Amino acid sequence: MKYWLLKTDPETYSWDNLVKKGMDMWDGVRNFQARNYLRKIKTGDIIFIYHSGEERGIVGLAEAFKEFYADPTSASGDWSVIDVKPVRKLKRFISLQEIKEVPELKNMVLLKNTRLSVQPVLEEEFKIIMKLEKD
Repeated sequence: MKYWLLKTDPETYSWDNLVKKGMDMWDGVRNFQARNYLRKIKTGDIIFIYHSGEERGIVGLAEAFKEFYADPTSASGDWSVIDVKPVRKLKRFISLQEIKEVPELKNMVLLKNTRLSVQPVLEEEFKIIMKLEKD
């Protein structure tokens, strides 16, 4: 099992939208590096759902339900989607600012490549963030 982070603009598609649907296709990825990461996500992998925009932070945990397939919303190009399902909302919102303040997270992709909408999360980073949730 691996860990990932998917970014979404809550004004367009929020954590609550995913919960309401129960499972949904994660589409709209139009960056080649993000697409390549998306294609590495396997069924059962755990995913942080991250709100971008004004809010900026991790709101919930999801699980990859179906591995990548052709993006039906794309008229052209070699784009992919996955299906995700919500696992649970975090007990508290973990802000980007809070993540930046943890020295052990300084090399996290989230802090190094701020615009990447699909990114890997190391197991140790995942554990640290889950510990932050309890603090």
